[in-house]
Amino acid sequence: MKPLSEQIKNKPILGWVLFFVTVIVVFVLGILASSIMERRVEATYAYTPVVKYSQFEPRNEEWGKNFPRQFQSYMKTKDTAFRSMYNGNAMIDMLEVDPKLVVLWAGYGFSKDYNQGRGHAYAIKDIQNTLRTGAPSEGKPSPMPNTCWTCKSPDVPRVMNRNIEEKGDKTLGIAEFYKGTWETKGAEIVNHIGCGDCHDAENMNLKITRPALIEAFERQGKDINEASHQEMRSLVCAQCHVEYYFNKKKPVEGVPYLTLPWDNGFSVEAMEKYYDDIEFKDWTHKLSKAPMLKAQHPGYEVYMTGVHAKRGVSCADCHMPYKNEGGQKFSDHHMQSPLNNVANSCQVCHREETESLVQDVYERQTRIIENRDKLEEVIVRAHVEAKFAWDKGANEEQMAAILMDIRHAQWRWDYAAASHGGSFHSPVEISRVIASGIIIAQEGRLKLARLLADLGHNEVIPYPNIATKAKAQDYIGLPVEQLKADKKVFLQEVVPAWLKQATEREKTYEEAMN
Repeated sequence: MKPLSEQIKNKPILGWVLFFVTVIVVFVLGILASSIMERRVEATYAYTPVVKYSQFEPRNEEWGKNFPRQFQSYMKTKDTAFRSMYNGNAMIDMLEVDPKLVVLWAGYGFSKDYNQGRGHAYAIKDIQNTLRTGAPSEGKPSPMPNTCWTCKSPDVPRVMNRNIEEKGDKTLGIAEFYKGTWETKGAEIVNHIGCGDCHDAENMNLKITRPALIEAFERQGKDINEASHQEMRSLVCAQCHVEYYFNKKKPVEGVPYLTLPWDNGFSVEAMEKYYDDIEFKDWTHKLSKAPMLKAQHPGYEVYMTGVHAKRGVSCADCHMPYKNEGGQKFSDHHMQSPLNNVANSCQVCHREETESLVQDVYERQTRIIENRDKLEEVIVRAHVEAKFAWDKGANEEQMAAILMDIRHAQWRWDYAAASHGGSFHSPVEISRVIASGIIIAQEGRLKLARLLADLGHNEVIPYPNIATKAKAQDYIGLPVEQLKADKKVFLQEVVPAWLKQATEREKTYEEAMN
């Protein structure tokens, strides 16, 4: 083979080709080097603070000045356009969708109003709007305690910290926040869920800001500070997406102290035993008089029994997957259903087509909801039949075992229903829980049938006409129109005054930083 110089001499065009190829290669390499340097510069300045704020800064907009990408993605939680087969992030009146819920919760606030939760950006607005918090005014308190604010705002750790400093005692300071009725802190809690709920202002590390989770770990002999970063990507969610109750006996007598019932474990039976042992009830059912339990949202507990948790997948991996923007990799703070972001969530691990993955989720949900709906119907019948037994002259001794069956059956239904996504997070466990609930409910109805026979009744008890939300609420005697009228006045007159007070207070934050 001839030397390259001789080939070029014989064919000058070859030299020109090599020249232009070299120029192009150098040009491309230059662009690549420039891009790399640009990204390095962006990385250098990406986390350079623009403003300074305190550890307990509640205003998300202030954090957003230093972390604009995360903040901008987080504010997409205002988007309510996505609807999946069963839920999504749109406002859905669940009592209208399933009127049986009204009867299941007769005598409890959820029978008044229960909507599918929207994004975190609506946390404050939605708790102000719900009929469950009532329409407090001067001389007319809310039916709910201040504890109900706990998971709604980064104002919560701010106020708790202030109370702790004033009381000189951590437990007493926390209890001071929980104490009193809901409206007494209306002007204090105004910023929706955000940055300060999960992050340390000094270094942006994930941080647990709600004492109930820390206390639950301590009672189990665990130190939450030893959790790994990957575990923290679920635990910051577990500050709120868990089962809890208001303990009015301890640590401070008379204060509804937010407590996680994990001392015996996470399972539906373990928490049921915890509640039974302390004889706790959320309310007495209006029809059956059963001592009821209301599951809140045991999402973390159910997730921990599923395959994703066992394989080390965190909540954030699916609901806040990593994304790249401007050379920066960060968690997408648009917290949402993975079904609305399959490419960045599911398909990072699963190579199936989007349609196949989504259909798999829907199939699981549909099969489980079919049995869950049957359990609902059986429990409604049990409540109605129990009321009939009371009306026929049954006494407390005769009803005691029946009422416990109703309590335990509905606890299982609510554990499955309130876990929000449990039919996907842990379909085997949720199926087991629902099946055991059906068995318990039917056993209770058998006991009722025997009791009614003893009382001289051997005929079928009619199922009430609860085909719509309005009919169901009328059946349990709920004055809905009056509740709505009162709430309208509250929203027009009381809430604006709260916001005005908050605006004046937050001006002092800026003065303190200058």
